[in-house]
Amino acid sequence: QVQLVESGGGSVQAGGSLRLSCAAIRYPFSRRTCMGWFRQAPGKEREGVASIDKYGTTTYSDSVKGRFTISQDNSKNTLYLQMNTLKPEDTAVYYCASTLPTTCYEPTTRTRDYNLWGQGTQVTVSS
Repeated sequence: QVQLVESGGGSVQAGGSLRLSCAAIRYPFSRRTCMGWFRQAPGKEREGVASIDKYGTTTYSDSVKGRFTISQDNSKNTLYLQMNTLKPEDTAVYYCASTLPTTCYEPTTRTRDYNLWGQGTQVTVSS
């Protein structure tokens, strides 16, 4: 059974950095899928932050473009989200997700394209 397990969340002051990790357990990296990071703040809908396809092509939401970087290390079965210049509005629960088993031809931050989700990790940015 494939599992996604996030880690790396925490509390940081505005302007600081955090790196989130997502361990993809028993993940079939040979399949053409996409992985992504999403976040959900209290009282708000879950939103896509960044996505990466099998070949390393990435896409970002406008709110994080230039500050966040998504990457994957298939040798370590891990997806990352490097978050720099954090703002209080970045405070949310962050989720790792995959389009598995659906084939994905280009990275997407649409929540409805994702079928497999991790349990989430809290990120809190104070001003």
